[in-house]
Amino acid sequence: MFDVILYQPEIPPNTGNIIRLCANTGARLHLIEPLGFELDEPRLKRAGLDYHEYARVSRHEGLDDCLRILGEPPVYAFSSHAVRRYDDAAFAAGDAFLFGPETRGLGPAVLAGIPASRRLTIPMRPDNRSLNLSNAVAVVVYEAWRQTGFVGLRD
Repeated sequence: MFDVILYQPEIPPNTGNIIRLCANTGARLHLIEPLGFELDEPRLKRAGLDYHEYARVSRHEGLDDCLRILGEPPVYAFSSHAVRRYDDAAFAAGDAFLFGPETRGLGPAVLAGIPASRRLTIPMRPDNRSLNLSNAVAVVVYEAWRQTGFVGLRD
């Protein structure tokens, strides 16, 4: 399936929603420290409901550690500053999707480590800054899952 990587997430309900999304799509979730919350926070549990037990969630000290453990997969980084649209990419099983922290997104140093062809954006109306993190992850994961034929879909 896919790996969703949240780089230094800050808002517990967003991560909780993404845990639920990953449980329902089969994607694996990777959290890059430092986190802006504890994984046992009530807001995280409330947003993720009881899906935490159905999702594969890993914590990593750094992005490099995460990518090494995953075997250096193709990584797509999502940024409102990218020029290539997410729906222009051809996703494949095993791809990793990297999202930045809610208040600042992925910084230039992180983006520099991703080839320009794999820096993607989700279109928005002019003059808007960004989408909610959990919504952005949902848009991307479902598009990637659609492109790969919804493998693992329950009938």
